[in-house]
Amino acid sequence: MNIVNILEEIEKVDGEIYERLNPRRAAMKSFANMGKKISLAAMPLALGSVFQKAYGQTTPTAIVDVLNFALSLEYLEYHFYNHALNASVPTPIPAGAALSAITTIRNHEDAHVKLLQGALGTAQRSVLVYDNFDFTAGGTFGDVFTNYQTFLKIALAFEDTGVRAYKGQAGVLNRNAVLTTALQIHSVEARHAAHLRQMVAANVMGASGLKPWIAYAANGNDTGIAAVNPVYAGEQNTTQ
Repeated sequence: MNIVNILEEIEKVDGEIYERLNPRRAAMKSFANMGKKISLAAMPLALGSVFQKAYGQTTPTAIVDVLNFALSLEYLEYHFYNHALNASVPTPIPAGAALSAITTIRNHEDAHVKLLQGALGTAQRSVLVYDNFDFTAGGTFGDVFTNYQTFLKIALAFEDTGVRAYKGQAGVLNRNAVLTTALQIHSVEARHAAHLRQMVAANVMGASGLKPWIAYAANGNDTGIAAVNPVYAGEQNTTQ
């Protein structure tokens, strides 16, 4: 789940989200400028404070639900990558560029978790740990953490899921300065997907022709895993 899509979902249950933010234009401009200077690690706390100022102590229940759902998805991605890196028997990710890339993606997901925690404050639900998730999908992907090729394919499905939610929604980005910063964060997620597709092409047997973008072949699911078909359903639609 990316931050731009979170804002889109909030707008569905709170049509005044942009009005809540607009009166603070001076702060937004300052924040946008700050976003060019601060590190990724500091970004979550800064952007989280924007949400808290926008809603004060009156965050609608529906919006809290949206943000908590997004937080759950970010926990899922973080624990997926973190387990692959730090399990007692780590996923056999090749040393060098591949290991560095997965580590960077894990760190980005951790930053997104902190972003949403900052936005929710005391309204966030219980922290989700690795054991709250079944990354084998009931045994469907039993080798997800022992087979590097399977790991890459599932990682790709996770990232494509988040990115496709943003398609067709960029038109609102000029409505507020905070959305510019949100787009910068969203672009990180898109780059995750593109980079993972390159990694799949280079490491998965039979996937050498995979492009950094989703193709229309096989209804958009070019991972070769039928179980993730729902991730790509309707990919040929021009509006999503």
